[in-house]
Amino acid sequence: MKITKEQIEHVANLARLNLTDNEKEQMTKDMVAIINFANQINEQEVENINPTDHVIPITNVFRKDEVHPSNNRDELLINAPSKQHGCFSVPKVVE
Repeated sequence: MKITKEQIEHVANLARLNLTDNEKEQMTKDMVAIINFANQINEQEVENINPTDHVIPITNVFRKDEVHPSNNRDELLINAPSKQHGCFSVPKVVE
C-alpha cells in the first residue's frame, strides 16, 4: 500500500499535530513499515491454532480462595472517638 504525503497530513491534522517536512517524510516511512509488518502478520497460517495457545506454558499464579476469620468489630471500635450502630461515626463533610 502506498502512503501519500496528503494522507500523513490528514492524519496529523486529525491528531492535531504540527509536523515539519522531515517529520512527514519519516512518518511516511514509518507508516509504510507498520503496514508491511501488518501484512506479514496477515499472511501467517493460523487456521489450526487455538486462540488460547501460547508460546510458553502459562500457569495460574493466584492463591486459593480461603476463608479466614475477620477482626472482631467490638475490638476495632474500642478506641473510636465516636461510634453509632456498630460503625465509626464521622462528622458530615458534604452539605
